[in-house]
Amino acid sequence: MTLAQSGSRAGGLVARADIEAAAARIRMAAVRTPVVLARGVALKCENLQPMGAFKIRGACNFLAQLPREARAAGVITYSSGNHGQAVALAAERLGVRAVVVMPDTAPRVKVEGVRRYGGEVIMAGTTSIDRRARAEAEAAARGLTMVPPFDHPWIIAGAGTCGLEILDEVADAAAIYVPVGGGGLISGIAAAVKSCRPATRIVGVEPVGAAKMAASRSAGRPVRLERTSSIADGLLPLQPGELTFAHVQAFVDELVTVDDEAIAAAVGWLFREARIVAEPSGAAAVAAVLARKMTPAGSVAVVSGGNVSPEDFARYIGA
Repeated sequence: MTLAQSGSRAGGLVARADIEAAAARIRMAAVRTPVVLARGVALKCENLQPMGAFKIRGACNFLAQLPREARAAGVITYSSGNHGQAVALAAERLGVRAVVVMPDTAPRVKVEGVRRYGGEVIMAGTTSIDRRARAEAEAAARGLTMVPPFDHPWIIAGAGTCGLEILDEVADAAAIYVPVGGGGLISGIAAAVKSCRPATRIVGVEPVGAAKMAASRSAGRPVRLERTSSIADGLLPLQPGELTFAHVQAFVDELVTVDDEAIAAAVGWLFREARIVAEPSGAAAVAAVLARKMTPAGSVAVVSGGNVSPEDFARYIGA
């Protein structure tokens, strides 16, 4: 079962009112995360969400709006890890059955996280296409409602609550750097910020090996990469969503790429300078800020997640 996309802004783009309404709904599980200052960079710490990533915002907003019959039947999603954990946690809070289709290559820490929140895990292939196909088949066979990982107005509006918090917490934010996977987080943040502070620059950050949004912007339409590769496992969708691409085109000022070496270095920098535990996907925006010759005044970097295995984290901070 799927739910039709809807939005109150012309063209289906999420409006500030949608995001403000989401802020009230997500309180069942999401928290207001702090901003920490390190070497002149303001760090929005989404790694401190209950399941360790910003994804809880969209998952809560989506599940909170489901009709009673859909909740009774259960939900399903496909995820490399953080969205799956978020759906499982939101479902647990609402007493809803959750199924998560994950890649065979999913980090163990994220698979265990889904199970810890009571989610059923199904492993399927290595790409977002593989797991989406399996999730759609399971949804049809079992009568489950699909919870999209990024390309839905409810998911985008939930993510946008992070943008509202940044505006409240950083009065002089000149530029906000946001990691880009499927585009849900940057779509929401950009919609929130540009609605009341249009001069603030929104910069999207992708791994060199997974620059699907930059490729899509160059083509003027969403394009699918043949493959993606990076240590930032949460940023590896092959293609952005139609709706997230539309938001990026409307609101995002710049897209940049960072390589895996820079991402790993940013994980270490976050630990040394701010004692922040970040996964590679969560450190990508920081890597982009650090790559600039001089840190722009008023820079905010979203640390989008902190679900990393102890073994991998030890390697990154020891580099």
